[in-house]
Amino acid sequence: MSMTDRNMRRREFLASGSAGLVAAAFARTEAFAARQALSERVQGVRAMTFDVFGTVVDWRTSITREGEAVGRRKGIEADWAAFADDWRGGYGPAMGRVRRGELGWTKIDDLHRMILDELVPKYGLESLTEAELDDLNRAWHRLTPWPDTVEGLTRLRKRYVLASLSNGNVALLVNMAKNAGIPWDAVLSAELARRYKPDPEAYLTAADLLGLEPEQVMMVAAHKGDLRAAARLGFRTGYVPRPTEFGPGVERDLTPDPDFDVVATDFNDMAGRLGL
Repeated sequence: MSMTDRNMRRREFLASGSAGLVAAAFARTEAFAARQALSERVQGVRAMTFDVFGTVVDWRTSITREGEAVGRRKGIEADWAAFADDWRGGYGPAMGRVRRGELGWTKIDDLHRMILDELVPKYGLESLTEAELDDLNRAWHRLTPWPDTVEGLTRLRKRYVLASLSNGNVALLVNMAKNAGIPWDAVLSAELARRYKPDPEAYLTAADLLGLEPEQVMMVAAHKGDLRAAARLGFRTGYVPRPTEFGPGVERDLTPDPDFDVVATDFNDMAGRLGL
């Protein structure tokens, strides 16, 4: 290779290296700007409230597993994943009956039992005793957290007060936290407002009980409707989609709303984005 060729290659190498350095510096600048923008959006946030079913715990896998255990004990063959879906599917309509005044205020434990009773003939559960049905109904107290839940919440708790904000009743949420090791600072529930989310009273009561203004609280959920309802009241918002909440192959729109303050893949990712 001639001296001229070597010099040309050296210049090309240096030029490419300079371009790489510039690109890396630009990327660092963009990342810094993104962190600054996020910091400004969450400035003043002192507490986080969390949706629980689907956001913090994997209800579908848990209820399917509980059904399978009942099936083995009682010799019942059933599609237990469909059972879980049907049980959860009755949740919204049952709350709707309360909202319309067809039922008085009813805690979720009791609504779950009403739905379960309707599913007994469909899934061949007639052989279950009252005690066994009651224990099955309490499966919702034993839901398993997502793999990132406990570690991620523990990291977030270093800076923020963490509280549940679920339609689940207080006893259910306390037992769930105890069973799963969920590190809440406070267990808050729509039961305390006697109004289900997304009714405004559920969110505002939680902020008031924490002694904070809505803008000092970030609502964290896997469900966009929950976040939008909270945002209308001044809450900050954290979106943590759970793609497999409703099982494999279920098509869902997981595109985040650009107005959400934080978007993360899980709670560890959220902690990292917030510098924890």
